[in-house]
Amino acid sequence: MSNTHHSSHFVSSDEIRSRFSRAMSTMYRQEVPQYGTLVELVTDINARTLQAQPALRAQMERTGEAARLGVERHGAIRVGTAAELAMLRRLFALMGMEPVGYYDLSVAGVPVHSTAFRPVSDSALLANPFRVFTSLLRLDLIADQALRAKASAILAQRNIFTPRALELIAHSEAVGGLTTAEADEFVHEALETFRWHQEATVDAATHDALQKAHRLIADVVCFKGPHINHLTPRTLDIDAAQAAMPERGMDAKDVVEGPPRRDCPILLRQTSFKALKEAVRFTDDAADSTGAHTARFGEIEQRGVALTRKGRALYDELLAQVRDMGNAGNAAPDYGLRLAQVFEQFPETHDALRAQDLAFYRYSLTAQGEAEADVALAQADLATLLAQGLVQAEPITYEDFLPVSAAGIFQSNLGSEEQKQYQAQAAQQAFEADLGAPVHDEIALYAAAQQRSIDQLRAALRDQAAKVAA
Repeated sequence: MSNTHHSSHFVSSDEIRSRFSRAMSTMYRQEVPQYGTLVELVTDINARTLQAQPALRAQMERTGEAARLGVERHGAIRVGTAAELAMLRRLFALMGMEPVGYYDLSVAGVPVHSTAFRPVSDSALLANPFRVFTSLLRLDLIADQALRAKASAILAQRNIFTPRALELIAHSEAVGGLTTAEADEFVHEALETFRWHQEATVDAATHDALQKAHRLIADVVCFKGPHINHLTPRTLDIDAAQAAMPERGMDAKDVVEGPPRRDCPILLRQTSFKALKEAVRFTDDAADSTGAHTARFGEIEQRGVALTRKGRALYDELLAQVRDMGNAGNAAPDYGLRLAQVFEQFPETHDALRAQDLAFYRYSLTAQGEAEADVALAQADLATLLAQGLVQAEPITYEDFLPVSAAGIFQSNLGSEEQKQYQAQAAQQAFEADLGAPVHDEIALYAAAQQRSIDQLRAALRDQAAKVAA
């Protein structure tokens, strides 16, 4: 039941999300000082890139992307149980974040499947596109039955949410929102779920046994909560960032994940500095002795245009070609060269991408279009309007993740001697049952955004034509 008469006192979900993402960034900077260095590096490169590319800067200012660039982050966490995942869905819903996409990372030998919680409306994405890539451990993929039972028992003992966070979630659901004081309290309490804890919840032998099954299993099972394991700023030139990382004392991974460098970026490219070795105290440790755990790293990303289903199929096909070129794992020394060669088959201009229906765009009237709109133009097709400079097409930013890319980042940070033979079995229905909701189809979201812009454009043309006629 909603209490609508209180709604004017409620803080918007966009505002709660912005407060939370700021608080998370501050906390992570304190926990991982190199993250601060990474943010400074990205800020410098973005400023230089916008200065060197006035057309890009003009486009980003027109679309509102420029304003969100500095606050843009995505985090990643891993949880152990269906109950934890379902409660996270409710926690993120308060911030206007919904589950988008299904990612089966077992194909890359990582025993999790995932979704991304993020805003979905055009206005919410512009306000703050904060996303959290959230993975659920698949205990069914632990081969050793006794170890699986032990991991399950350990996870059953923990509660990753503070009692007050749970109260505030239930309260918000009951009355329809939070006041500004409640929102601040919610941010403070919710942050505890994502905090790093140096004390493990298990003894060293249990940690080592789980570590041998898969490092990621140990990371999820042995701690009080799903510590945020990276927080990713968005760069406009990932190659420049990759080159500059070592100068700032960061151990960058060998290759940038995702498509090669292009004149018009597509989807997502990611790189990171390698995971930090962190001191951990196990339950059987003396106060002065500590073990070590490796999980948290620094990642940066560059986002391009969202691809249609046809565009995604071409992308997947080209990536498969690169992988099939004899020993072409992304660790191969000439991987980057082969990637660039194969991707020459992917059109390199926005006009070509649009004409071949490979990517999504938002359409709007140009100043010329507003001045010249008449009844004839209201009937004209998009291609004609674009050709005459009356309509502009802005690329729709890809807001999601690449399963292959994400898994590549996981693998390069976890080391490569993990079990790679997990069966590639997608279990989307089981995941959605655990989540307590279906996940959005991300491509359908982009298609809807493109269609909305076309509908608005047509309405604007009709309005202008009516004014001219009158």
